[in-house]
Amino acid sequence: MVRQALPLSILLSAAALALAQPALAETVTIGIGTQDTTTNTVTAGTVIRQLHLLEKYLPTSGKYADIKFELEWQNFTSGPPVTNAMMADKLQFGMMGDYPLIVNGFTFENNPDSKSRLIAVAAYSLSGSGNGIVVHKDSPYYELSDLKGKLVSVPFGSAAHGMVLKAMQDRGLPPDFFQLVSQTPEVGSTNLQEKKIDAHADFVPFAELLPFRGFARKIFDGVETNLPTFHGVVVRTDFAEKYPEVVVAYIKAIIAANQWFRADPKAASEKIQEWTGINKEVVYIFLGPGGNMTLDPTIKPPLIDAAAQDVKVLQNLGRMKEFDPKKWVDDSYLRKAYAEMKLDYDAELASTRNYEVSGEDRFCKKQIADPRKAGEVWVDDEGILPFSSAACTLGAYADFKAKGKKIDVTYVFDTARGIKLFADQAFFAVNGGDIAPFLLKKDAETYAAKSGGKVLGFEDAVKAAQSGGKT
Repeated sequence: MVRQALPLSILLSAAALALAQPALAETVTIGIGTQDTTTNTVTAGTVIRQLHLLEKYLPTSGKYADIKFELEWQNFTSGPPVTNAMMADKLQFGMMGDYPLIVNGFTFENNPDSKSRLIAVAAYSLSGSGNGIVVHKDSPYYELSDLKGKLVSVPFGSAAHGMVLKAMQDRGLPPDFFQLVSQTPEVGSTNLQEKKIDAHADFVPFAELLPFRGFARKIFDGVETNLPTFHGVVVRTDFAEKYPEVVVAYIKAIIAANQWFRADPKAASEKIQEWTGINKEVVYIFLGPGGNMTLDPTIKPPLIDAAAQDVKVLQNLGRMKEFDPKKWVDDSYLRKAYAEMKLDYDAELASTRNYEVSGEDRFCKKQIADPRKAGEVWVDDEGILPFSSAACTLGAYADFKAKGKKIDVTYVFDTARGIKLFADQAFFAVNGGDIAPFLLKKDAETYAAKSGGKVLGFEDAVKAAQSGGKT
């Protein structure tokens, strides 16, 4: 059968039509591993996702003109599964705490297809706060040494696990000092509430969340290790080298998320509660003014020095060979993001300043002079109000109560360690009008012995504030 050639006019029309058709867009999938309930990482994950900040900064010109980005957000409850998914190339970005981050970098060192690099910090504490150990509120245990021979759970491979190992090594405790078992935050929390374990160690926010929810008491905070802690963001290098502008866009989104939180910490905490289920009062104790974590994406040398100490902890246990955190850091994307947003990277890198509690104390009628001696009362219909001292804070609390006001929570600062506390969880050394809050009972007892005062719980400290007058 002989086929007739198509007329030239039809061929020309078809060619013109083909030229008029837009080229098919290439789809690039960006897998991002978040930890929604880990408050340290919310501005590097949850907030960016919910406010669509990454979409705002993704490149659209040049080689990206014909690229369609598809974001795949995956939520995890701890860091190690994020690393597994990154190794399988199901995620390009991941966020986790310091110890899991180090293991992530070490694991990728032997991967022929890609390495990983630390490209930004989500939040940090130079004092080491964030991780902690809690017991049941009715427990007779008040410090780490009380847990000898007891059953203690912790998510293995987590930042909290690293804290426990560091605390044990610092004190020269043998590996079998207590029975250490691996439990996720959800399982450990339930078992603690049901008194099936003696203590549970965990990362942000659980050492504050469980006491806030009424069934636990914190007996150890990471500040006692005297080692900075942080959560950060890692990226696969094969992705970063192919799409560097996307990495820069991601860091811009982190910066924007941090700015959004600090612009209105109360409203931001309320939204994060809505998105993650973590109580707003707990979000605020970490990320609000004077919070126990600092939102700052710059990769500070003290954090990497601390990471080198973390490596030694893991090496002492035979869990890691040689790994140099300094070679794992890549701040080039950060620097480019800061430059394009007209921000001073080096100035922020050098600064360790957090934003602090400030303003006028309406109860004691004075300005707040020392933020770390201040306090706050979250009043249901009036907002979060600042006060100049623990005594003024407790006095204001009593005054609000007498007026029938509904109080969500009251915050004070630990006298010895400077970390923010829930006032109803603190121990108070009281001597006349001097009221000094502490996380640890032993610290309060030491202070009271030196000052000739006595140690009181929250309600009795409130009564002392009322009778001691305004200071």
